Amino acid sequence: MHLTILTGASRGLGAAMAEQLLKSGHRLLTLSRRTADLWVVQGSDLDQWAVDLVDASPVAARLEAWLQHEFTRGPTSVTLINNAAALSPPAALQGSSSEDLVRALRVGLEAPTLLTAAFLRATAAWTVPRRVLMISSGLGRRAMAGSASYCAVKAGMDHLARAIALEQAGLANPARVVSLAPGVIDTDMQVQLRSADPQAFPEQARFAALKSGGMLDSPEDAATKVLAYLARPDFGSNPIGDVRDA
Repeated sequence: MHLTILTGASRGLGAAMAEQLLKSGHRLLTLSRRTADLWVVQGSDLDQWAVDLVDASPVAARLEAWLQHEFTRGPTSVTLINNAAALSPPAALQGSSSEDLVRALRVGLEAPTLLTAAFLRATAAWTVPRRVLMISSGLGRRAMAGSASYCAVKAGMDHLARAIALEQAGLANPARVVSLAPGVIDTDMQVQLRSADPQAFPEQARFAALKSGGMLDSPEDAATKVLAYLARPDFGSNPIGDVRDA
């Protein structure tokens, strides 16, 4: 039994990954603001927690306790996928509200940090393969005006993965960690970016062109690529990845 914990599974890439994981027989726990209406095959093993990752500390404590119980079920592998994110409306930093910035930073970086720490503590003595996948973005590696908080969150996620990989390297059963750019996906985020005011978001035209030029992956296609990367035998050999890597 492969055990996977997935955040942000209620829509878009997260929902597509959840359905594909269930179809392939994974035991799945999702952590999202609301439960998703997932297509579930007969016999699928699914738990859904409706949680707000703006306040991730109690969620992390609950996850740590839950994992300790799950150990008794004898999983053959365990994976945490930090996918949840919150995008501030496209604007220069000074034009973003404190409320929007707090949500973006807490959901996008604080929550993955706390959940990953809980995951690593709870599974430290497990002898099965352990993986942590951070869903990052090219914007963590290339700054973009009008999206400072998102760029900062994804850059922080990349560096978090690098540091964890160094910490895990000397352990008997190290968790393998990758912060992965999933490509350009036709999600609600893309709708928000291409619909933004060009005066507040200078790159609006580029995102509109991605849609009109047919250069966006569907969430389903992107999920297939992400999960294929996760299953690669060399997963974790480099803590920074991109689904477009050869």
